[in-house]
Amino acid sequence: MSEEGARTSPAGGRGGGVFAAGELVLLVDRKDRTYLRRLEPGGFFHSHGGLVAWDDLLGRPEGSEVRSAGGGRFRAFRPTLSDYIVKMKRGAQVIYPKDLGPILLLADIAPGVRVLESGVGSGALSIALLRAGAEVVGYEIRGDFARRARKNVREFLGAEAAARYRVEERDCYEALDLEDLDRVALDLPEPWRVVPHAAASLAPGGILVAYTPSVTQAARLREALAPGQWALAATVEVLQRGWHIVGEAVRPEHRMVAHTGFVTHARRLPS
Repeated sequence: MSEEGARTSPAGGRGGGVFAAGELVLLVDRKDRTYLRRLEPGGFFHSHGGLVAWDDLLGRPEGSEVRSAGGGRFRAFRPTLSDYIVKMKRGAQVIYPKDLGPILLLADIAPGVRVLESGVGSGALSIALLRAGAEVVGYEIRGDFARRARKNVREFLGAEAAARYRVEERDCYEALDLEDLDRVALDLPEPWRVVPHAAASLAPGGILVAYTPSVTQAARLREALAPGQWALAATVEVLQRGWHIVGEAVRPEHRMVAHTGFVTHARRLPS
């Protein structure tokens, strides 16, 4: 069996059950630093406090504590989707969890929805779409990115989700050779160039959603979403601020996840 085929135990944040060989594990140290690894029987996690034997986790429930040879303590959990996206191997910058959630809702992703995604990158959006039950065709011009996305999808979600995922090494600026799509999801430098192709490929009422880092990109995209072909166009930015809550000390965190990008969405009208 190939290495990729052997590493197909899906994660997905399911609670319950004990740790088994081959699972992805998120170790959390006493300072809440996290480490994503695969549980290999007979293997070890190399930490600053010494080795942690993976065999010490086999057969134990989530949240169990393990100790390194040097006395370091770690809690073990199955990674959530958010954990995995932040920690996964990547060849390109990813869309972060704070934007992925709104994208799924704005695009109304549900089981069986047919999505064309372009600008696949390392597969963060692909994983979120597939986790929500969509059937995804990806266009990616770089072969190394396409291969990384496929591996990340299989590693986190397993073979069933991978069967709903096809990545083609193609340039969506040239054409979208698909019909009656439900959604088109874009993470590209010039998404406005795809708008005419999306209009031809989306079913009436279908949704286009695009992630752009700069507001000038969003503005140009909005100009391309011409009235008569598109309706309900809107652009949002999501900011995330944590709170420090320790006893009577309650205040906003000094640092926050502010701008990452803009999400633009619109509905396709009948021809």
